[in-house]
Amino acid sequence: MSKYIGILTSGGDCPGLNAAIRGVGKAAQGLGMQVLGFRDGFRGLVENRTIPLDRAMLSGILTVGGTILGTSRDKPHRMPVGGKVIDATDIIVENYHKNHLDALVCIGGGGTQKNALHLKEQGLNVITLPKTIDNDVAMTDVTFGFDTALGIATEAIDRLHSTAHSHHRIVVVEIMGHRAGWLALGAGIAGGADVILIPEIPYDVESIAKGIRQRSRTGKPFSIVAVAEGALSKQDAIKVRAAEVKKEKARSKLEKKKAKTSLAELYAQHAGNTFRLSEQLEHLTHLESRVTILGYVQRGGTPSAVDRLLATRLGTACADLINEGTYGVMVAARGDGTKAVPLQEVAGKRKMVPAYHPWIESARHVGTSLGD
Repeated sequence: MSKYIGILTSGGDCPGLNAAIRGVGKAAQGLGMQVLGFRDGFRGLVENRTIPLDRAMLSGILTVGGTILGTSRDKPHRMPVGGKVIDATDIIVENYHKNHLDALVCIGGGGTQKNALHLKEQGLNVITLPKTIDNDVAMTDVTFGFDTALGIATEAIDRLHSTAHSHHRIVVVEIMGHRAGWLALGAGIAGGADVILIPEIPYDVESIAKGIRQRSRTGKPFSIVAVAEGALSKQDAIKVRAAEVKKEKARSKLEKKKAKTSLAELYAQHAGNTFRLSEQLEHLTHLESRVTILGYVQRGGTPSAVDRLLATRLGTACADLINEGTYGVMVAARGDGTKAVPLQEVAGKRKMVPAYHPWIESARHVGTSLGD
């Protein structure tokens, strides 16, 4: 008897999702499986909104951005329904069996890995693929979506150079990445940014300003500052770390709730930090400073060739694992191949930029300031 597999995309959209759906679907069909898509992530699984992923549906989607299935950030165990938040896990399990599924493929980032592990613990055969422009999913060399976003952010920095140079300005460009610095670091290096600020290296604004003033004295009266959206000053980093430690040490539910709220408030206060940084630099350097926030443009549009290849490679490997009966894993990129990594080793972890990563070393060697 042929196997029935379900596919959903969860979390934020990113380039390469359709390539991954196509990779899983076409390879699965080649192995004699039936493929069913669920609309809008885990919500579609709860509401049992399905779409047959036959050959006609999978045709022509390789180059298309976004996801033909739609997506959402809903969590199985905390889903808003009818004005209240419910645990929809039992409904998901029921719909999984109602559709006679042998496996469920969840394509998403860090949050999706945790949600998939939760469903695995309920007895479902789950397998995941790592996607996100942030490149912060643990245990994989790279996530699909990252390369496309890296190219978009790099091109933006390239274009900002002419304005910065012409007007003798500081241009502060905010790059996505959540709380990891991969995207800002990579785009900053590739785009020749003079300063790169990432969450992993807390910055000192005085040090940044000193470097910019030095550039002015040597005949370079402009600077490009690439800043990750999660970058923190040294003072803010101390506060955040203290809140994180408090959260880790919390024992009772009340203590955990208070610690979580405190941490959320700190991150909420961080909103608008790029504009504050720009104002500080303008004051300290006496140069005009302008902010450019790239925002969602970084995760839209046609996926790069690299992301199409990666998503297809991971998707077809996923179909092979299902055919072999391997579940409860994430299909990770390993060199030119793939590796099935148990979800327990992935969920709840974030891949950050190591202090001595080669990209960090290269940035320092070419004279780029990292704000420290």
